[in-house]
Amino acid sequence: MSAFDDRAPPEIFTPSGLNRLVRDLLEDALPMGVWIEGELSNVARPASGHVYFTLKDASAQVRCAMFRTAASRLRFRPADGMHVLMRAKVGLYEARGEFQLVADHMEPAGEGALQREFEQLKARLGAEGLFNAERKRALPAFPRRIGVITSPSGAAVRDVLSVLGRRFPLAEVDVLPVPVQGREAPPAIAAMLRKASACGRYDVLLVTRGGGSLEDLWAFNDEDVARAIHASAVPVVSAVGHEVDFTIADFVADLRAATPSAAAELLVPDGVDLQHRLDRLRQRMTTLTTRRLQAAAQRADHWQARLNAQRPQARLARDGQRLEALHRRLVMTAGQAGALRRARLERLQARLAAQHPRLRLAPSQRRLSDLRQRLAASMARRLERQRARLTEQARTLHAVSPLATLERGYAIVFDERDGIVRRAGDVAVGERLRVMLGDGELHVRRDD
Repeated sequence: MSAFDDRAPPEIFTPSGLNRLVRDLLEDALPMGVWIEGELSNVARPASGHVYFTLKDASAQVRCAMFRTAASRLRFRPADGMHVLMRAKVGLYEARGEFQLVADHMEPAGEGALQREFEQLKARLGAEGLFNAERKRALPAFPRRIGVITSPSGAAVRDVLSVLGRRFPLAEVDVLPVPVQGREAPPAIAAMLRKASACGRYDVLLVTRGGGSLEDLWAFNDEDVARAIHASAVPVVSAVGHEVDFTIADFVADLRAATPSAAAELLVPDGVDLQHRLDRLRQRMTTLTTRRLQAAAQRADHWQARLNAQRPQARLARDGQRLEALHRRLVMTAGQAGALRRARLERLQARLAAQHPRLRLAPSQRRLSDLRQRLAASMARRLERQRARLTEQARTLHAVSPLATLERGYAIVFDERDGIVRRAGDVAVGERLRVMLGDGELHVRRDD
């Protein structure tokens, strides 16, 4: 009898069943996957889009796979000899019974540490208030001088200069050369920021470089650079990397631009738009000026008409008409008074004739004589008063007449258009003039 007779019959596995059991045990033991770091070798990328490789260290290796969906998210191309950090699920490839890792994330080794350092610095500077929105300054609308802190040989500076020259060639642009990658880059960038801020030459500063990996952009995640941007006396624009890249400099700067070209567009206005605005303003100013000139011309015409109405000739004509009217009224008044007196005399004569008694003839004659004398005296006195009044009015009118002024030695000078000359500067050399005096006129010509 066999030695197995007193035991339970053993469970017998097939190769696939055993491999399935081992796979389940591995997946149950590490359900969340593991982070693993090592060196790539035997990297293969077939047409399917999957990536197959071996991850090894000095004493061991493990087969790995990254399927197409996860591989499409890689920001670099895996290659033999590259040191990487990988997140993967542990499993078993049943068909071959091979232990393997299925990766869903991979990054160059060291980038994860840089990312953690980035997040720590970001949190610390944010807690200090370096990222606060209220400290962000507005960019000048029309910067006269712009300082561009970047590598003088990179593509970023060419893009910036091209856009600035096209949009706003009036701005002076100085390229302030610094290294943008490597150990010497952070202190050089920070020193240039402080120097440019202190010189007082620039209205705004641009810190920029082209795209790259997190390690390539690390100079702009430096604390000294961040504090130099924060302490700058002029606004600072940061445009580091591509649109998806963010650095500490972006958070501290007064404005972050997605790309160097976008930063150049934000720094200066569009010259074509400004020209259109100037054309519209010039047209509006011309229209307003024309309207104001027309209104001024209308006012000038109005005042000229009023001035013509106040000329001495016009006033003299009006006063003459008034004097003539007064004379007519005087004559009419005197005539009416004489008629009344004649009618009264006739009545008295009729009464005298009716009362003809010879005894009363002499007294009546005396009374008649007395009445005649009184009438004559009254007529004389009234006529004398009217004559004195007329003389006084004539004297008053003569006093305001320009002719009286001329009799005192003054003169009125008329130009060739019969306009009154008020200033010597209004008369041109050689122009003929008419001079009105109190007793006549002179015709002269200016020689000097």
